[in-house]
Amino acid sequence: MVRDAWTATVLTLFPEMFPGPLGLSLAGRALETGRWRLEAVDIRDFAVDRHRSVDDTPSGGGPGMVMRADVMAAAIDAVHPAGDPRPLIYLSPRGRPLRQARVRELAAGPGVALICGRFEGLDQRVIEARAIEEVSLGDFVLSGGEPAAIALIDAVVRLLPGVMGKDASGTEESFESGLLEYPHYTRPQIFEGREIPPVLTSGDHKKVKAWRRAEAERTTRERRPDLWDDFLRKKP
Repeated sequence: MVRDAWTATVLTLFPEMFPGPLGLSLAGRALETGRWRLEAVDIRDFAVDRHRSVDDTPSGGGPGMVMRADVMAAAIDAVHPAGDPRPLIYLSPRGRPLRQARVRELAAGPGVALICGRFEGLDQRVIEARAIEEVSLGDFVLSGGEPAAIALIDAVVRLLPGVMGKDASGTEESFESGLLEYPHYTRPQIFEGREIPPVLTSGDHKKVKAWRRAEAERTTRERRPDLWDDFLRKKP
């Protein structure tokens, strides 16, 4: 095991969901070789009654259940004590959208502690009391935070030193330059009547680079006008 490896601690009601996909491919190989560590902790271990209850009815009425502040605080304090330098993140549709820049920041740090909500979410008081960062993967709702936690960890782990085969393989991907990635092609030369763009087989690396840049800009402009506007604002 590599000393001081990047460590992800996940608070969840379903620890058996981990490592899941994180145990395969790049992340799985990196986990096996100790380039990063994963701890899945069962929130029910911190329940205060014999039924191991972690939720209760919402104050003010309404549907669903809310994860109790006392149970969550005990779980959080056990895995993320005072002085832990890792960010404490709650996967929530109310959170700030996860961006590649934040992923790079997390990859540069010592790790992360993630909270996977269920039901209607966490009691707001524990979010405020523990200064928890809320992060969203998008404008949609999942049945729980576990799939989002897996996605976040995967996004970070692939950026850790030595995980990807070539250092350059991550530098031209979507979002790294503020643009979506250009399209890719490979053999066969002709597929169902569609040819590879001739510039890509021309051998002229300067023209290939220019074509890829133009395609990245076109794709971003057409599919993600929000990213395109941000790109234009930041462009020198």
